Amino acid sequence: MTHSPERILITGGAAGIGHAIAIEAEARGHDVIVIDRDKSTVGKSIVANLSDVESTRKALEAALAGGPVTRLVNNVGAVFPNRLEDQTIEEVNAAFALNLRPAVQCTQAVVPGMRKQGFGRIVNMASRAALGKELRTAYAASKAGLLGLTRVWALELGRDGITVNAIGPGPIATELFRKANPPKARATQAIIDAIPVRRMGTPEDISHAAWFFLDERSGFVTGQTLYACGGMSIGTVSL
Repeated sequence: MTHSPERILITGGAAGIGHAIAIEAEARGHDVIVIDRDKSTVGKSIVANLSDVESTRKALEAALAGGPVTRLVNNVGAVFPNRLEDQTIEEVNAAFALNLRPAVQCTQAVVPGMRKQGFGRIVNMASRAALGKELRTAYAASKAGLLGLTRVWALELGRDGITVNAIGPGPIATELFRKANPPKARATQAIIDAIPVRRMGTPEDISHAAWFFLDERSGFVTGQTLYACGGMSIGTVSL
């Protein structure tokens, strides 16, 4: 049974990792929908503030007006770097409002359509920082939350033909990374020196990993987290 062409929704898909996934989706013949604060150059662009519940609701209404979405990438996020004692409650709330809550809201919106189709692929964009990283109290907590959601949803949705998996990117050469890690900073160079493959990742690296989970043939893989990090998670994740 085939399900193409299908509609795929990508949050935060106007740039970086989300943009790379959108480009690949379009190349594969999918109907691409991007929700982002900036206008996307790929697919149908819906401009919205995903940190706002009502703005997200309206964007999802517009996205689903054209029919069900059978692939969802919960990709939107921001870092909010700070030491524990300097991390403000406002930053913590902002991290959860953007990195975690939209994933719940978007997934709730698309799952009924997936159930009717008897097919769905959901990918949550977490982070290697969920395993622990300095200056990431708000970010790591929100991204670790996505890992928990991935496991719960995999159990709840598997009987409906819907898989739910997560990607944990390591250092990726995006604008988001550069903002949180100044290029000339000693700490940034230390990050790059610690990558076993001796290079930064690219958005295309993560898109390739995401498309393994998004592929129709990956129906027996669910509830998993793939750390696409150049080997940086070795020694921190149990076998």
